[in-house]
Amino acid sequence: MSKAASERDGLENGSSAAAQPPITVIGAGSWGTALAIQLARAGNDVTLWGRDESLMHQLQQDRCNERYLPGSVLPENLTVESDWIRAAGTADRVLISVPSHAFRRVLEQLKTAQGEKLKDLELAWATKGFELSTGLLPHQLAHQLLPECGNYAVVSGPTFALEVGAGLPTAITVAGSNPGWSARMAAALRTRNFIAYTSEDMVGVEIGGAVKNALAIGAGLSDGLGFGANARIALINRGLRELSRLGLAMGARAETFVGLAGMGDLVLTCTDNQSRNRRMGLALASGKSIDEAAEEIGQVVEGVGAARAVYEQAQRLDVRMPIIEQIYRVVVDGVDPKDAVEALLSRELGAGGEHG
Repeated sequence: MSKAASERDGLENGSSAAAQPPITVIGAGSWGTALAIQLARAGNDVTLWGRDESLMHQLQQDRCNERYLPGSVLPENLTVESDWIRAAGTADRVLISVPSHAFRRVLEQLKTAQGEKLKDLELAWATKGFELSTGLLPHQLAHQLLPECGNYAVVSGPTFALEVGAGLPTAITVAGSNPGWSARMAAALRTRNFIAYTSEDMVGVEIGGAVKNALAIGAGLSDGLGFGANARIALINRGLRELSRLGLAMGARAETFVGLAGMGDLVLTCTDNQSRNRRMGLALASGKSIDEAAEEIGQVVEGVGAARAVYEQAQRLDVRMPIIEQIYRVVVDGVDPKDAVEALLSRELGAGGEHG
């Protein structure tokens, strides 16, 4: 399906088709809860599973995830489930929303729970980031661990969980292993206020989601040090170039990076303080340690691990990524943020010319 056709499909269909099969959402953090609520709003019967039994008990009682998504009520067609086998073992459709470091473990557990049903499973995920130990993207890990499952899709784009939970207008991208499953997953999410476009470029969509988290730490560092709006937009612009270079080296399509999952997600994450990654950069610029900042933020900050994973992937592929290198120096090597950002702004951002 062409990009234009996908966008027409998203704009002209304001609500999802009726009678979709039930879907299980794995992961009851802020984004998993928001996606479960959105799927239920779109008319699906949804089961939400989380590993924290006390949290799941609270969700069952209060019908609201006050810890991670305060103010958003769980619809009646959303069932909270703490039993793994009941949630995942019989599901025909599964959407995983867990941090990247937990993605492998969930896939392994899903393979055991599904057994022979796995070949018919329709699987999607909202997990973003390279696996740190292997450098694999989520779809590569899924192919490796679940080769018998042929229906994969990634859900990504410029979104904040609180706004999705509140029902505010949102647009995302669903990129899948086959157009039919991508379209069905997009339809399962779609309502009048929630537009879901489709793509066949899983590599590009996943790279956009992985790299933007690290770049958002850099934007927070720059703003926290008082370098101003001019420096921020230079960092975002050049960051998009770096993201695109890595993506093209890994087989992605260039047009993906000027869409929602590329430029859209990057700009949102770098400029709004709802972003945990941007807040990490702001905290580091104020003199806090990574541990102090993470405790203050209270949720997983994917950009810390992403900075290392993206830097190492760039090294393996010999891709020049000077902004990522400086962010890596801060979060991995412990370089003073002021020294790293000044080095970047004074030397690296202009290297190679406007199109370098």
